[in-house]
Amino acid sequence: MGTPELTPRLITAPIAARYLGISETKLRDLELPRKVLGGKRLFDRLELDAFINGLETEGETRVSGW
Repeated sequence: MGTPELTPRLITAPIAARYLGISETKLRDLELPRKVLGGKRLFDRLELDAFINGLETEGETRVSGW
């Protein structure tokens, strides 16, 4: 058996942009928080997921009181 693939939690800007499906320029414009590790500034996948979860869904109907 081979070694299982490990997805890092902290990722660089190019990978974070690809993860979100946007350009690095757009990623910088979003001003998302980054973690500092050994002088590197990295994006936390969990924070990227939270950002994605907070986006509005097109066609979503919001009914007050629900």
